Amino acid sequence: MYIFDLLGTCVFAITGAVRGVRHKLDFLGVVVFACTVGVGGGVFRDVLLGATPVAAYEHESYLIVCIVTGVLVFFLAPQIVGRWHLVAIGDAIGLGIFTALGAAKGLMYGAGPIGIVLSGVFSAVVGGVLRDVMVRVVPAVLTSDFYATASLIGGLLYVLLSSTTLPFAVQITVTAITVTTIRLLAMRFKIHLPVARYWVEIPDDMDVGKKKR
Repeated sequence: MYIFDLLGTCVFAITGAVRGVRHKLDFLGVVVFACTVGVGGGVFRDVLLGATPVAAYEHESYLIVCIVTGVLVFFLAPQIVGRWHLVAIGDAIGLGIFTALGAAKGLMYGAGPIGIVLSGVFSAVVGGVLRDVMVRVVPAVLTSDFYATASLIGGLLYVLLSSTTLPFAVQITVTAITVTTIRLLAMRFKIHLPVARYWVEIPDDMDVGKKKR
């Protein structure tokens, strides 16, 4: 579980650092983005579960992985940023890993079914939400991107699997692969959630673009 968590942290740190480079942040900004996306979701999840000190503080390896990843991405930006499709694939893998491990930690700390699902979702998406807010962009998970939905489905799947006699490793693996597959299919076929539509009726007595005489 620890090894998978480090892998997911590294993958998410890469996506965060790349986003920092694309927004033309300086060296510190890129590293901060790597750390924010890499451990932000896990910190938020642990605080809600009362798992303190949070994993990122208890095991320095998480932050070290994020910092090293951010530094490497900063100096290798020309070779990495141009391969955004590979970064997106890595992000889908990280989404699957963090959803599975987050849900498992929710179960470990006695959360109910909804709490287990949300633990997985928060682990996977909160870091990205913080990143988007920091650059004043509406978080993708709140618009039409099929991202958090894949994580929700994965959390529900883990709740079902946790009630079976399947080994823990199988439950984690199946959940992670399912979420990653759903995300990749959504990317491949451009699957999005419907966006709210609205119509604004203008009263007859309103002046639109012209001054009343």
